[in-house]
Amino acid sequence: MSEIINNREQHREATEHRQQKLKDIIKQLHAGASVEEVKSEFKQAIGELSVADISKLEEALMKEEGIPVSEVQRLCSVHASVFEGSIEEIHAQGDEHVPGHPIHTFKLENKAIDQLVNFKLSLHMERFLREDSEDARFKLIEDLNLLLDIDKHYSRKENLLFPYLERYGIHGPTKVMWGVDDHIRESIKQAKIILSDHTQDRGTIAPLLTHIIEEVTGMIFKEENILLPMALDKLTEDEWLKIAEESEQIGYCLVAPAGVWKPERHPIQDEQEAAAPEPDASSIAGYVHFETGILSIKQLELMLNHLPVDLTFIDQDDVVRYFSHGKERIFTRTKAVIGRTVQNCHPPQSVHVVNQLLEDFKCGRKDVEDFWIKMKEKMIYIRYFAVRDEAGQYMGTLEFTQNIGPIQAIEGEKRILSVD
Repeated sequence: MSEIINNREQHREATEHRQQKLKDIIKQLHAGASVEEVKSEFKQAIGELSVADISKLEEALMKEEGIPVSEVQRLCSVHASVFEGSIEEIHAQGDEHVPGHPIHTFKLENKAIDQLVNFKLSLHMERFLREDSEDARFKLIEDLNLLLDIDKHYSRKENLLFPYLERYGIHGPTKVMWGVDDHIRESIKQAKIILSDHTQDRGTIAPLLTHIIEEVTGMIFKEENILLPMALDKLTEDEWLKIAEESEQIGYCLVAPAGVWKPERHPIQDEQEAAAPEPDASSIAGYVHFETGILSIKQLELMLNHLPVDLTFIDQDDVVRYFSHGKERIFTRTKAVIGRTVQNCHPPQSVHVVNQLLEDFKCGRKDVEDFWIKMKEKMIYIRYFAVRDEAGQYMGTLEFTQNIGPIQAIEGEKRILSVD
């Protein structure tokens, strides 16, 4: 028995030592060391790196070392180049290789993305730098328009996969990756703006396009060697099935799933449904009793879903509890967000705004906050309301989102029924 205890202690010490070495190397990069300077030290001191090590590393950098998420995001691409070739994972030959499984679809998309950036975009960039012709410029803009489709790939990852990982206590890698995703999105949009401005010197676009190619390629590597193996290790078959079922709501990038994945066994209720509280006695018979009336649950849900607005309710603990599901949602919502803190539903760069708004509501400083933004042809009006009970106690926040473009266009009066 003492030998077993000693072995466990030695293993624990070795793991802690290895983790400390990883942190030391990343801190060297943070201090300005080059990739080449630390690469040999990494290979000699660390050897093979597992997905779990990377997850623990990023968590430790933010929690124990106090390095901000933004700094870890900046280092993400650098340390990926150090880790590349050193990550060794044994992949089980399971359902993830079956067409239609979310992992199979993610990888299928990554192949198409890789071909787009490292073949088409790269070749068209070289041509544009040789000859500043309208055709060469148009080809690049066309490539970037296609690459903007990557938003669907990243959105499925952020809104479907990340929530499940967070349920297993994995937060660091998701925050870091989301930040890099947003940086890639913005870089693609910026490149389009520069190419559309004919007064810009063509030499200014080359560094940005090169950066986009490197970042997108690096993200493919991190997804397939870090994120997806880690998710495969943690998520259950039922959770993968829910991701597959809800993916259609967001859409796919460049290619469609190669099939429909159907697990051999019938899925059971997920842990959230199984742990749901018992319904209130007033609604057991399928009706909800309000102070001003009674509605069946079906009537209530249909009524909310027919409103020409998006509704989302966040409870007093900042947890998303409900969202309406109308025909034309403005922002992406999937069932995976239910039970997730609202902070984890936003990119790290905007979390401080969310926290400030909620703090203003909780302390009673504000009862409402409004925002309005342009999204292509839509004018989006976003309103937040503090929800309080009869005693004035904060119970949560209601998000109310509406496309007010058609309302802004209204002129004159209308007093009669429309004629079809």
